[in-house]
Amino acid sequence: MRPRTVRLAAVLALGALPVLAGCGGQGGLVSDGPTEAAVGPVRLWPELPPASDPPVDYGETDTERVPGITVRGGDVRTVDPVAVVRAEVAAHPDTYTGADGLYAETSRAVLACDTAPAKCPVLSPYYRDLTGNGRDELIVGIRMPEQQVAVRVYLAEDGGLTRVMSTVDQVVSVELAGHDLIVRAASAGIPGYEYRTAWSWDERQHSMLPARDEIVPVRGSATRSPRTAPGTPRAVSPGSPRTAPASPRTASPEPTS
Repeated sequence: MRPRTVRLAAVLALGALPVLAGCGGQGGLVSDGPTEAAVGPVRLWPELPPASDPPVDYGETDTERVPGITVRGGDVRTVDPVAVVRAEVAAHPDTYTGADGLYAETSRAVLACDTAPAKCPVLSPYYRDLTGNGRDELIVGIRMPEQQVAVRVYLAEDGGLTRVMSTVDQVVSVELAGHDLIVRAASAGIPGYEYRTAWSWDERQHSMLPARDEIVPVRGSATRSPRTAPGTPRAVSPGSPRTAPASPRTASPEPTS
């Protein structure tokens, strides 16, 4: 084995000579100068005690089995999305906030989808493997007052359906990228910017989590705000449209006939 190793090393060395020679001639590599030293993260106020409990639970990990829904063969395409939302409305008829929250008029419109299909707030469903299990999940959108849209994702398991994501916002667009579901939402307080949240499957929590939450410039907009910068993590306050619609008694008028 030794002679063969020596010959191979000689061949490699000869093959490298033209490349090395070319580096020093015209058109070769040119240095951009010294590279700045990498600066690692510096922890500020290390004496602060670790947080014991988060102050607010936004319900990102809340999941729930949809009552009364059977999924044949584990295929979510066999499920009627209107029936799914109706089942959730029936299970939580007086819930206006949180993962199950819908405005009262939205709940009534869902229950009347058969008789008034033109006013049905449940949008056409989409299907995508978001969990990486090789099967599609059901993605449902629900129109709400004040230009809000509820976005929900359902996972077929054990012959039924489990809701693994629920969010409400003034949606600009909803996009699919790989296994991520990306929600772009309007920003009223920062002109020229919008919120962009990428929801990703988390196996440990068995739910879709807002893994990346950013404030980014609106595409094509030259407006800049001095108060914040692109890429700043979005701060979510209690009652935020991302987690719950406002109470219909104070934020939304009743529909007129």
